[in-house]
Amino acid sequence: MTTRTTTTGPTKTFFGHPRGLSTLFFVELWERFSYYGMSAILLYYLYHSVSEGGLGIDEGTATAIVSIYSALVYMSGVIGGWVADRLLGMRKAIVIGGVLIMFGHIALAIPGGVPMLLVSMLLIVLGTGLLKTNVSSSVGELYAKTDNRRDAGFSLFYMGINIGSFVAPYLVGTVGQRVNYHLGFSLAAIGMAVALVVYIRGGRHLAASPPTNPLRAGDGPRLIGRASAGGFIIAALLVLAGVTGLLTITTLINTVTALSVILPIAYVIIMLRSPRTDAVERSRLLAYVPLFIGAVCYWIVNEQSASVLAEFADERTDLTVLGFEVPSSWFASLNPIATIILAPTFAYLWFRLGDRQPSTPIKFSLGLFLGGASFVLMAGPAVLFGTDTPASPLWLLASYVVVICGSMCLSPVGLSATTKLAPRAFLSQMMSLWFLASATASGINAQLVQFYSRETEAQYFAGVGAGVMVAGVLMLVVAPWVRRHMSGVR
Repeated sequence: MTTRTTTTGPTKTFFGHPRGLSTLFFVELWERFSYYGMSAILLYYLYHSVSEGGLGIDEGTATAIVSIYSALVYMSGVIGGWVADRLLGMRKAIVIGGVLIMFGHIALAIPGGVPMLLVSMLLIVLGTGLLKTNVSSSVGELYAKTDNRRDAGFSLFYMGINIGSFVAPYLVGTVGQRVNYHLGFSLAAIGMAVALVVYIRGGRHLAASPPTNPLRAGDGPRLIGRASAGGFIIAALLVLAGVTGLLTITTLINTVTALSVILPIAYVIIMLRSPRTDAVERSRLLAYVPLFIGAVCYWIVNEQSASVLAEFADERTDLTVLGFEVPSSWFASLNPIATIILAPTFAYLWFRLGDRQPSTPIKFSLGLFLGGASFVLMAGPAVLFGTDTPASPLWLLASYVVVICGSMCLSPVGLSATTKLAPRAFLSQMMSLWFLASATASGINAQLVQFYSRETEAQYFAGVGAGVMVAGVLMLVVAPWVRRHMSGVR
């Protein structure tokens, strides 16, 4: 079986797409069930009191921790992409990553306080880095670069992600908030186990994926030496920070923010300077830079669903719906509900338009404008009714619908563009760069969310939203330059 399928390929398909998309669709469905189930209750587990089954951490600190957790998860894609490209290949990296994620959720399911939280974070961060970038890269490998089904395929794949995200809050969230947080985390572990079974059983629909840029003879000792030196430096810095009293949550937040900005810059420079990147690939990388910056701006809004918007749902929203008090974690399902409804519509739209569909930067511009508008909308309750009156849940519903319309113009399109613009020697690592957009946004959010409070609510939502909308206008301005440097890729 080949890794790519063209429009004249095999007759057995998954909604008109290669059969391998079915396997990857359900793997991500269950992996996202585990991750978003965990994240639906993580903030509440952190700041609810010990008597309520939580850890009793201050709310402001808890929202910052959620942001840096998200940043670290996405930054780990750098490691996962490198390991796949140079050591394991995508198939092995996905399996190992899945196992690490599963044990990370098991660690959260064990009542061990902050130490188990840290163990869980380490395992889930490393595992997601190995799995998520390589699953997405595997989708790109199913299609030729000129196959018009590519964007539609990523839209279907994105819908699978959101089906898992939709179901998770109702199961994991309800059990976690109404019964026991650790039991809720156990359900997340089961979801990841199902994802592993699906991937192993469906492997026959996917081609072997050896490293695309394997280590050469003699690289091993040099790699071990560099890794050892890096580990020693990190250990020394941690000891020094501990001795001087700098090893605090504030230091961690600031460090993660700095790394989230520095890493993508370094990544682009390395790929541009690599002798394995030819002139055409270099031009495409330059075109990718504005798209990456635009994605960061969009994800600044979207990535706050597990922090600021989760806190808004818990503290500022009227939770009584039709006489029934719903768990605040259920609002985490609004994002995937909107996606499930809208993803097929946009997939069909791009498929029907074919070569007549808007270019990638134009889609990005529209996505940014809608993403910003969703936050401007959230300033409404404070402006109209003040912050002492519980807000109608319809405000959150409307905001999620608008932001997901933006996501449909940007997220699956960005995944597709990443695989099309990637240098061959950096295929998985280029997908890691795409996920670094979310890491950078989360790192920036670790600073931003600390400005959110009841007193600043209206200014916060309006200011952040307006900034993202301005980024959408700037994307329109640079769109002609981006199209020229894409070198034939649409």
